[in-house]
Amino acid sequence: MASVRSKAAFGATAVVAVALVAAGLMMLALLRENLDEQVADDAELTGRMVAEQLATDTDFRDLDLDSPEPVQVVDRGTGLTRAKSDGLEEIGGTGSDRLDVSHPPSPEPTPSAPQGEEGDRDDDDDDDDDDDDTEEPEDQDGLRPSEVDNDVQHGNGWAVMNGERRDYLFAEVEVTTPRGEEAIVYAGSPLDVEQAAIDSIRTSMLVAVPLLLGVVGVVTWLVTRRALGPVEGIRREMAAITRSTDLSRRVPEPPAQDEIGRLAVTTNETLAALETAVERQRRFVADASHELRSPIASLRTQLEVGEAHPELLDVPGAVKDTVRLQALAADLLLLARLDAGERPQPGEVGLAGLVTEELEQRPAADPHPVRPAELAEVDVQGSRGQLARVLGNLVDNAQRHAAGLVRVSVRREGGDAVVEVADDGAGVPAGDRERIFQRFVRLDDARSRDDGGAGLGLAIARDVAARHGGSLTVGDAPEGGALFVLRLPAMA
Repeated sequence: MASVRSKAAFGATAVVAVALVAAGLMMLALLRENLDEQVADDAELTGRMVAEQLATDTDFRDLDLDSPEPVQVVDRGTGLTRAKSDGLEEIGGTGSDRLDVSHPPSPEPTPSAPQGEEGDRDDDDDDDDDDDDTEEPEDQDGLRPSEVDNDVQHGNGWAVMNGERRDYLFAEVEVTTPRGEEAIVYAGSPLDVEQAAIDSIRTSMLVAVPLLLGVVGVVTWLVTRRALGPVEGIRREMAAITRSTDLSRRVPEPPAQDEIGRLAVTTNETLAALETAVERQRRFVADASHELRSPIASLRTQLEVGEAHPELLDVPGAVKDTVRLQALAADLLLLARLDAGERPQPGEVGLAGLVTEELEQRPAADPHPVRPAELAEVDVQGSRGQLARVLGNLVDNAQRHAAGLVRVSVRREGGDAVVEVADDGAGVPAGDRERIFQRFVRLDDARSRDDGGAGLGLAIARDVAARHGGSLTVGDAPEGGALFVLRLPAMA
């Protein structure tokens, strides 16, 4: 399987390769276009210079064709070559491949008639006067106006100059001499210069692009390797932690506070939380085993005595131990479900009715009476069974520590439903008000285990309150004892 370094290097190289190829092709296209225009302009310039000579009544024999490139002047009507540049031996792609220069007699200009005779002739022949009006006007020497065609055509061809054959782009410039002769000037510009420039650029790209891609790949590999070095250190340490199951170990944190540094910090925080959770689970199992051992041992002792001496069997004591064991098992099961992330079943719960129902179910022989105070009609969203368990645990705790009275009230404060359970006992010291909500914690260590609970009731009550979006705190009651305040989001 390819590593991240390999993937990063390959991806960066591929992106750069695509960009370079696209840029190179675009550059070659622009270069070719510019060179084509330059070649065409050179050929057209040469052709126009020759055409301008003819337009100024320069004889074909007297044309200045001193150019290193091929120039051929062809008669438009006959296709004969009237002039060519020196050194031109063969040509192709023009109007004529015959390079034998031919000089037919040039037409003589028509002399101008005297003014008087012209007037008599006009008087004698009105028809001739009409015909003269349709002809092109002549200058004072009897020459017609010359013309160089602005529409220049281009075409590819070849020529042999001084024994060397080359490809050319020919410009075709049409011209009419003052004597009425029509000719086409073919002026060539070499194409091999353009092709040489393009080949040079292409060769440079074929050499430079692979080298550049190699540099990009190597640099990306090295940079990625250095950047991912701490990640490999984190991986190795995590593998060692997994093999050793020693959650007290931590992964190395790089000095740079970048993404990898934050990953290392988060990993160590996760390990710390996992270590705390595992340690908590171990303590929970140990405490649960310790708490279960006492009622099971007591129940076993009573049953063994009853088996040997039926008359000594303490049935009420055995029932009491069984009930205590059943309650402890129920508490442990509820805590296990809460730790597993069980969410409360949605439902509408009226707290006033819940308090009334809970107090009515309590036995009449409770050690201390429970006095309901203000019971406002406030509804909350949550599990009725779990909320009843919270209320029962708070009342049980208050009755165990009260001197003679327990008070329960329900009211609304803003958007919260508030349930208060107060007693007139000794209260809870300020330094222990958070500790009592830990599992298996009891402040009355001097009290016998048979008279107290297992230390799970308040832990369960706070956990259930938190999962309902509320809170459970303890303070001082007006009666002098402890005041437990349960706050839950009230329904509108």
